[in-house]
Amino acid sequence: MSATLVKELRERTGLGLLECKKALAAADGNIEQAIEELRKSSGMKAAKKAGRTAADGVVAVKVADDCSFGVVLEVNSETDFVARDENFLGFVAKVLDRAFAEKQRDIAALMAGQLEETREALVQKIGENVGVRRIEIIDADSGVVGAYVHSNNRIAVLVCLKGGDQDLAKDVAMHVAAANPQVVAPADMPEAIVAKEKEIFIAQAKDSGKPPEIVEKMVGGRVKKFLAENSLVEQPFVKDPDVTVGKLVTAAGATVDTFIRFEVGEGIEVEKVDFADEVAAQLNG
Repeated sequence: MSATLVKELRERTGLGLLECKKALAAADGNIEQAIEELRKSSGMKAAKKAGRTAADGVVAVKVADDCSFGVVLEVNSETDFVARDENFLGFVAKVLDRAFAEKQRDIAALMAGQLEETREALVQKIGENVGVRRIEIIDADSGVVGAYVHSNNRIAVLVCLKGGDQDLAKDVAMHVAAANPQVVAPADMPEAIVAKEKEIFIAQAKDSGKPPEIVEKMVGGRVKKFLAENSLVEQPFVKDPDVTVGKLVTAAGATVDTFIRFEVGEGIEVEKVDFADEVAAQLNG
């Protein structure tokens, strides 16, 4: 196993050098598989995510005056320096305005014509690649849409409520930005994810040496906790941890319909290059 791969696994798991080497060898160098097996064997709850946010840029939202719909988008640059540039932010505003006016989530259709020419001119001016990565729209129908953007423009959230008002929707959106739930309610969690977590919990519980019936209860409790921690309505509200988000909105005569959360660069795999390895390779070449 390469030293770089072992180093990454240690950083993501906090486990020892030999343990990480053995796990990578057993997983044929597949770091995600190694993490899964380490969770089973060591009782580790989770691992830090890989360097998935190196793509820079900003996110932005816009909500209709009557709160009937909202648009959220992400526009990427190569560096944080450009992400703060007025010319770049001006381009983002133009993209957002057009997506909002046309209720357009198709990036190719949105960028056709003048916007693409504007993007190309911006790339020439700032010397970095710029791209509109994704756009989503929430249509509230008879509900209300609220939004929240973190102060550094790196996290943006749209929330749709059935009932309630824009202030409540904004509060819930702020919570989503901070707590990053995966789904609205436990029942919404994909079965494949639940099954994977249950498999890990079973392996952890078996190592405890407890009887099968106790293991079953332990696993059931851990699955329930996992679902509560990752479901919006079950999470303690960030402004008042004594109340769950579900109870907060219910008290206002509302329910959470859906939410969308964008974080700059999430899901983008970044090629990591070890400087020493790169120099050695050039010298050998």
